[in-house]
Amino acid sequence: MTKAFEIELPDSYSELTETLDAANKILTTAVDDARTLFHTPVVSSYDGKTISSRVMVLREFNLENRKMRFHTDQRATKINEFSSISSATIIGYDPNLKIQIKLQGTVITHHDDEVTKDAWNESTSRSKKCYSVKGGSSKVIDDPASYDIKEFNVEYGYQNFAVLVFTFDTLEFLFLKSTGHRRAIHKWNKDLKSSWLVP
Repeated sequence: MTKAFEIELPDSYSELTETLDAANKILTTAVDDARTLFHTPVVSSYDGKTISSRVMVLREFNLENRKMRFHTDQRATKINEFSSISSATIIGYDPNLKIQIKLQGTVITHHDDEVTKDAWNESTSRSKKCYSVKGGSSKVIDDPASYDIKEFNVEYGYQNFAVLVFTFDTLEFLFLKSTGHRRAIHKWNKDLKSSWLVP
């Protein structure tokens, strides 16, 4: 067994259930543990013409409900992208674990509702501060210093706060090992169907 950021993982994978169990442990732990790169997976969207990818902080993972939660700024471009085309891919890789996890599914955006209120109330003041920047993220500006946050009420940022709830219908697990890689895919339609893939 290999110990990585306080969870036990197999040294090899011979059963499909082991790959899903490992993914569950990794992603559940990654919510609160920044030592793994799965704490900040890449979230990709598609606007009908181009694919956009960005690193985001994983705030919640629930395998039973197949949900992941991320926080963002309501003014960000990805809000319009996901509102128009909800399809998304999330991928993470940790070289210490030699494991990649890729999920595909759909995103629902939330703004000023019960989901965002609960998430906001659970957030730290440090996290809330990010949403008080004027103008919104990725806006073209002349002087970045004029956008530094100085005097502000941390609760003011709530009006710009949004939550992305990602529901996945596939989870692909890849484990790299010189003696034999393992790749598995888990798909949910009505029931879970798991298969090995050529790695």
